[in-house]
Amino acid sequence: MKYFHFYASRRRDEFRQGDAGNCHRLPLRRRLWSASFLVAALLTSALAWGHGGVVMEEDQCVIDIGLFRAHFTIYQPGTRASEEFCEDVPDLGETIFVMDYLHQSLRQMPVDFRIIHDVNDRQGYAAWEDVTAIEDLDAVTVHYQSPRIEPGGALTASHEFEQKGWYIGVVTTRQPGLDKAYRAVFGFHVGGQGLGYWPWLLMLAALVQLHFWVSGGGLRRWRAQSRKNVEVDAP
Repeated sequence: MKYFHFYASRRRDEFRQGDAGNCHRLPLRRRLWSASFLVAALLTSALAWGHGGVVMEEDQCVIDIGLFRAHFTIYQPGTRASEEFCEDVPDLGETIFVMDYLHQSLRQMPVDFRIIHDVNDRQGYAAWEDVTAIEDLDAVTVHYQSPRIEPGGALTASHEFEQKGWYIGVVTTRQPGLDKAYRAVFGFHVGGQGLGYWPWLLMLAALVQLHFWVSGGGLRRWRAQSRKNVEVDAP
């Protein structure tokens, strides 16, 4: 224990005096690692966590409806054939939403599906509180499918989108005999979003490349070469 306190005190003094051998290099490496980790975390949250009640799990899109879950898939047969989408819809036109129940009890429960304009610009952070804050819900609703029971375990809804922008999907179910509702609320975008996540990917790749260059001695060699060039050019 005494040795530990002595060592810690010595390292602290070295850091304060700027005496440590890696005093100038380690902070830069740490900053690069921190920046790379932050960008990766942001990218992961955007790509993996999904929007609201919809998440990606093992390459499958899953929607959480309170205590219940279902596989969630979006199709645009008119423009994208059988291609599957998790949340965001690439094109205008006919769009089909499919929920395959993962809980048997959902087969005996009524489920309704609503799509509204994202009038408060909540985008991917939309929550039930944002929906209840809208005074006239019917005025902003673009699609509503009344509660229905699907014994086969799959709920399908279809809507023809005519306008690009952000929307909010709301799935609601209630257990028979209980005055309790379970909901999933998720924001999704219809139409292209420009570059999407590519700027984040390029930034992450650049940070990782810079980190390996510094770790491999590239910065040290560049500084040494710069000093040598200055000495050669000096009269």
